[in-house]
Amino acid sequence: MNRIALFIPLVVFAILTLFLLKGLDRDPTELPSALVGEAFPNFVLPSLADEQTFFSERDLGGRVVLVNVWATWCFACRIEHPMLNQLATEGVAIIGLNYKDQDQQARQWLERKGNPYVFNIVDSKGTLGFDLGVTGAPETYLVDAQGIIRYRRVGVVDQRVWDDEINDLYQQLSGEVK
Repeated sequence: MNRIALFIPLVVFAILTLFLLKGLDRDPTELPSALVGEAFPNFVLPSLADEQTFFSERDLGGRVVLVNVWATWCFACRIEHPMLNQLATEGVAIIGLNYKDQDQQARQWLERKGNPYVFNIVDSKGTLGFDLGVTGAPETYLVDAQGIIRYRRVGVVDQRVWDDEINDLYQQLSGEVK
């Protein structure tokens, strides 16, 4: 009986080692979204360009769009912005979700850095962000023509991310609309 007790720490160590090794196979940047495959959440929020204009989830439908969560306080958004400008010039429809930001600062940002967005939704209180499960900016959602979220990216969209993760799905979904 004493000899068996000597092996208990070894068994516990082996189980713990297997558990930790399994975690090494996971991508720490991958955050699964419960909304992938679901309809974009309902919302009615003002436009950044004109506070008298309001947008809703219906304004996303009929075309494949990227919904990009951004803010002027977001350092990574500064890195991502040139890529969004490039995608917009290539014909990619991008909807901005200005998240917990100051409207005037956001408008000035777009004047200085370029405006890749078809339109910008103001989410000053973070209500739509909460419904989307936003963990911070930047985040990007690929939404199909029926308003279904097909992909979520947490972090910067750069050329590598576009080529490796988003472009093929974007082209496939865009081809289904035509």
